[in-house]
Amino acid sequence: MPHLTYSLDDGLATLVLTNPPQNRIDPQMATELAEALDAIGRSSARAVLVRAEGPDFSFGGDIVDWPDTDVRELRALFEHYMQVFNQLERLPVPVIAAVHGLCFGGGLELALRADVIFAADTARFGHPEQTLGIVTLLGGIYRVAERAGRARAAEWALTSEQVPARVMADAGVVNRVVADDALVAEATAFARKVAEGPTRAHAAHKALLRAWAVGGVSAADEAMFDIAMPLFATDDVKAGLDSAVKAFKAGLPRPPVDFRGR
Repeated sequence: MPHLTYSLDDGLATLVLTNPPQNRIDPQMATELAEALDAIGRSSARAVLVRAEGPDFSFGGDIVDWPDTDVRELRALFEHYMQVFNQLERLPVPVIAAVHGLCFGGGLELALRADVIFAADTARFGHPEQTLGIVTLLGGIYRVAERAGRARAAEWALTSEQVPARVMADAGVVNRVVADDALVAEATAFARKVAEGPTRAHAAHKALLRAWAVGGVSAADEAMFDIAMPLFATDDVKAGLDSAVKAFKAGLPRPPVDFRGR
């Protein structure tokens, strides 16, 4: 059975983890995720929604074979996982994660690749790695630090505590906490809304945030106009500016723009 499914509907790509109850991340799931991301990259998708089937989002890596695996083979495996997860993170379209139940280890590291995280009210997050004597292998601790600060990231990694969704939201890791039974509907509605927006501008904002994450404000300033100016040649910006100027000259409210992602 597949561990992950992919579908595309009117500009919204949906990735669903389909290996319940724990949706463990293993080589098969990573392969299927890579294939789905390649397909999304070639498609007309303008946003991506990541969610899961079963009672929990994901318990993280499938550790069953790790004790009997050579360290060099483990490194190659984890490097592959990292590459695939980063492929999701670097998609030039908004990525939204809808998290319910337990979201631990590699599952949390997968969710952290999203630009926006919706969480069910009863969802819980955590880094269980220290209970195994290892670290957050796919970049979890510093991606939490990027959102919540070093102090929170260190505390959660050192203790492996289960952190409620609302605490994660207060810390800035999770964007929105919604009722459990409304999670998929609200996350999907948000994803569809951004999918209808200026896709090229969304990609530019993601690129600016990446430049900032790597080199701070100065690096983002340096990259700004190389990233921003090509937008003025796009159909979306031409339509948006033309509509805004006409409304201003006529003394009318600015009408919504039917962005096409071009």
